[in-house]
Amino acid sequence: MSERAVTSGAHHIGLTVPNLTETKAFFIDTLGFKQVGEKPDYPAAFVSDGTVMITLWQAKDPASAVPFDRKNAIGLHHFALKVDGQDQLDALHATLANTDGVEIEFAPEPLGGGAVRHMMCTIPGGIRMEFIALPS
Repeated sequence: MSERAVTSGAHHIGLTVPNLTETKAFFIDTLGFKQVGEKPDYPAAFVSDGTVMITLWQAKDPASAVPFDRKNAIGLHHFALKVDGQDQLDALHATLANTDGVEIEFAPEPLGGGAVRHMMCTIPGGIRMEFIALPS
């Protein structure tokens, strides 16, 4: 058995969302992602920040889709993306606090009492997302 892990980081994260247009707009317009592909017949859109790709899949029947319950659902609890420093985290928090479809769970705070800071929110589509700023 090798001492190195078999994998080398995330290629993409796939999320099923109730409104593809709304969630795609959040990633592009609010977070500055670029659309790097799409599959209109699914429908799906692929967005990237240049490091990680997010695949957004339209739920077949959003009205009957089960909303995420982080304490009772098996699978994705949340996902976290890094931001460039504490100032950017604070600016992002201010933006997200005034963004339709975003619910702030908690504002930027120290992670585990250390120098890393993070915040948690729910983005359009009900996906729980964390943003993390490493110390400069």
